[in-house]
Amino acid sequence: MGLRQVIPEALEFCAWLYPRLSLWASVCEGQDWPLSPWNVGDPPASPLVCHRMGLSAAAPLWSPPGLLLALALHPALALRPQRDYCVLGAGPAGLQMAYFLQRAGRDYVVFERSSRPGSFFARYPRHRKLISINKRYTGKANAEFNLRHDWNSLLSHDPRLLFRHYSRAYFPDAGDMVRYLGDFADKLRLHVLYNTTIGHVTLDKDGQAWNSHYFILTDQKGQAYQCSVLLVATGLSVPNQVDFPGSEYVEGYESVSTDPEDFEGQNVLILGRGNSAFETAENILGVTNFIHMLSRSRVRLSWATHYVGDLRAINNGLLDTYQLKSLDGLLESDLEDLAIVKDREGKLHITLKFLTEEANQSTEAITLPQDDNDNFALRVAYDRVIGCLGWNFNFSIFNSSLRLSSGGTFSKKYPLIKASYESKGSRGLFVLGTASHSVDYRKSAGGFIHGFRYTVRAVHRLLEHRHHGIAWPSTERPITQLTSAIIRRVNEASGLYQMFSVLADVVLLKENATAFEYLEEFPMQMLAQLEALTGRQARHGLFVINMEYGRNYSGPDKDVFFYDRSVGHMKDAWQSNFLHPVIYYYRHLPTEQEVRFRPADWLLPRPTAIHHIVEDFLTDWTAPVGHILPLRRFLENCLDTDLRNFYAESCFLFTLTRQKLPPFCQQGYLRMQGLVGTEYLRRHGVESGLLRYYTTMSRRPGNQEPASHPLAPGPTVQPLDNKKREL
Repeated sequence: MGLRQVIPEALEFCAWLYPRLSLWASVCEGQDWPLSPWNVGDPPASPLVCHRMGLSAAAPLWSPPGLLLALALHPALALRPQRDYCVLGAGPAGLQMAYFLQRAGRDYVVFERSSRPGSFFARYPRHRKLISINKRYTGKANAEFNLRHDWNSLLSHDPRLLFRHYSRAYFPDAGDMVRYLGDFADKLRLHVLYNTTIGHVTLDKDGQAWNSHYFILTDQKGQAYQCSVLLVATGLSVPNQVDFPGSEYVEGYESVSTDPEDFEGQNVLILGRGNSAFETAENILGVTNFIHMLSRSRVRLSWATHYVGDLRAINNGLLDTYQLKSLDGLLESDLEDLAIVKDREGKLHITLKFLTEEANQSTEAITLPQDDNDNFALRVAYDRVIGCLGWNFNFSIFNSSLRLSSGGTFSKKYPLIKASYESKGSRGLFVLGTASHSVDYRKSAGGFIHGFRYTVRAVHRLLEHRHHGIAWPSTERPITQLTSAIIRRVNEASGLYQMFSVLADVVLLKENATAFEYLEEFPMQMLAQLEALTGRQARHGLFVINMEYGRNYSGPDKDVFFYDRSVGHMKDAWQSNFLHPVIYYYRHLPTEQEVRFRPADWLLPRPTAIHHIVEDFLTDWTAPVGHILPLRRFLENCLDTDLRNFYAESCFLFTLTRQKLPPFCQQGYLRMQGLVGTEYLRRHGVESGLLRYYTTMSRRPGNQEPASHPLAPGPTVQPLDNKKREL
């Protein structure tokens, strides 16, 4: 472009920019206008913007430096649109966070590389059957309880956005999940930028930012975006690779054919032992000569480990054919100790890695199993070798300054995060969804929709308090309602049920234990920081309500179907094996040191007192004698008070015989909160025959108003002789 073309365009731009620079200068002098970086016509209000522009009332805008500034500003304005919250990925976790941010009225945007949400489910699982349960009927009308058995729905206020409306199958098709996520984003009008691939993320330090730095995200077109908080919900998308001699002959799960006819009459070796490996085997089980499966660890059955990510029953057909000696089989070996050799006919042979190192790298010179050991389990040749080794987190787009990985073995799969799901290396960077599963790996459901929908909500509540001063949601009630509040939550709450041993309800006691404050689904391992993270005070003691399995019940080597595996009497509740409520009582909030150095097999530091509600076959903890009575007595012992409900007659007698009344009588009977205070209850008492009505209702001539109002002061009702019937 010649100079004659540049100058007119520059002058035209300066003419456009000059009045705006004047406006910006007035902003820097103290006016407060909203900043809207997505619209370059709006004048920014942030002092930070003024500082970065170098604008001040003393600087002439049309001076040579001002002109240079004007010429430099045009590309810069389009360079960094700013948002308070940026979400990477429009999968289930990203959309769930977008929903909470939108409901709170926050400034956010979601970046999605595909043209629609749920791009992972558009391709995986390869054989299209999900292993997440779609239980459409429970016999209950309680929506919160039903979510315990709905593993696919996201949380929202719209009952139409429940997954049961999208599939009737118990194990749905992956295409139904793609359709569901698309409707979730569209119907709730979530702010998603599609076809936007973020290729690089770095930090820009700034003392005036929320977290003393901004996150700079650059997309495939070179467009940069500036974010105060970064929420990473990209999942695990990089196939795990094991490097060994001959690994180039391995076909990946992500690309191998799904047509069973392509495997007819073949010998197949599958590397890996997760659901993807067994899913692949299930697809070709009836057409192959045999299938061998190789992994370094033994098979983990989900019914034994109580971990949803282990092998599910729907995929375990190969276990039958192995144990019933139908040619298929399972083996354990470290893949890094093996090698694959391809012969002249294209057959694949398994040998030991050290044997390939001794040879002269010639295929004919490498010792094969039958040459060294004629009982080598893998001595047969294979037609195909398929790698189903799972996925890792994509660290490549994150600058090293974010310190997401330490380079350790476990951190190759997951980013380094705290129990609050915030990065250990970068304040303000949170990891959501499947990629956050390191917090509860092989323990709970945090790597799956029915688990991380609740951890995402917990992260949102932490952010609301940190950046907007909104305390963690809570309800305050009189102490007499404590037993019923706990019983209701353990029988209904889905977050406690699915995120067992990770999220817990917290009861904060008020002074003299006259009332309590109830907080739902707080990350247990952050208990020592509860006051700082929630804005709530724990000065007078607290209870922590959690769901747990028996400590020695689950494991890959456990027989979970043994005789007498459950207990039924309340005195044996501490020996419960199945999922059941556990209540911890602390006189004081545990310290960071106590949480860190707790006993190895304890979820929390040793409490002042602990109570197990005995396991129940129906997961229905409402039995008056077996469940409620022991819980109430435990709470009473901790609080040194009486939590029973009493008739008015009993409260009256207590006032004559005791110095300290039970809380129920103090909060109810002595405050005149009985039948006489409500017209509706008074009339109901009369109609039922429990009360006699003495108030005359005669009317004045020509006036429709009663002569005396039923709520007029005075003893308008008289109880019957049996006073216990008045309640």
